Amino acid sequence: MEVLERIKQQVDENPVILYMKGTPKMPMCGFSSRTAEALQSCGKEFAYVNVLADPEIFENLPRFADWPTFPQLYVNGELVGGCDITLELKEKGELQKMVDEATA
Repeated sequence: MEVLERIKQQVDENPVILYMKGTPKMPMCGFSSRTAEALQSCGKEFAYVNVLADPEIFENLPRFADWPTFPQLYVNGELVGGCDITLELKEKGELQKMVDEATA
């Protein structure tokens, strides 16, 4: 399967998916750590992909949604954004609402 197709399938099959460096339990960068913590605070399951463990995804994910950096959060198939946007949404209470609706 072509890598962009694989990414699309992951995004389509998971209501909430985070592409990050490392894992939620062992993040490998501060931005990924803070984004995963914000998602975990919502109390719902979410999928994640460790981009450091998959060089194809690491190289091609920025092309998928034209977003150059990691982490990347997708909810209901849509790119939400990276760390700053996720933390801003959490602060406003909107992240919880988005995650609740996506996982309902």
